[in-house]
Amino acid sequence: MPRDMTESPTPLPQLRKPDPTDGADIWALIQSCKPLDENSMYANVIQADHFRETCVLAERDGEVLGWISGHMIPDEDTLFVWQVAVSEKARGLGLGRQMLSELIGRGACADAAKLKTTITKDNKASWALFRSFARGIGGALSDAPHFQRDAHFDGQHATEHMVTITLPARDTLAQAA
Repeated sequence: MPRDMTESPTPLPQLRKPDPTDGADIWALIQSCKPLDENSMYANVIQADHFRETCVLAERDGEVLGWISGHMIPDEDTLFVWQVAVSEKARGLGLGRQMLSELIGRGACADAAKLKTTITKDNKASWALFRSFARGIGGALSDAPHFQRDAHFDGQHATEHMVTITLPARDTLAQAA
């Protein structure tokens, strides 16, 4: 049956800085986004409080649909993205790229010349997101094994590749957005 054309489209999630009271909702979102590492709820409360300037929350009608946690690496010109979570309800909207763009456009990330994240080789969704994001902003992407299965994870976790995206100058970023 064709969709009723008078029906209004679903509004896009709104992006904002998190608040510590969002911690439980962030934790629940991450729980629903396998295979993301499940940190404690307390860790998400701390991220939403201490690192709110470098984290992004996406919500629609009070429901948390997306989350990026990150931080500026001390003494470096690098933004590190720790986790990206997008609810099944919001997949296919380009929300991950929107949240990354929001994040690198913030004043707290103004000194970032690079964006780094770690991804296991089998995480196709993350590879696709970061490759697409790099192409979209005109940044170069490189990767190399970083946290190794045996040396860092006692054989309990797949090797994490450090992905580095060089960020264009801020005026170029503004034009790409």
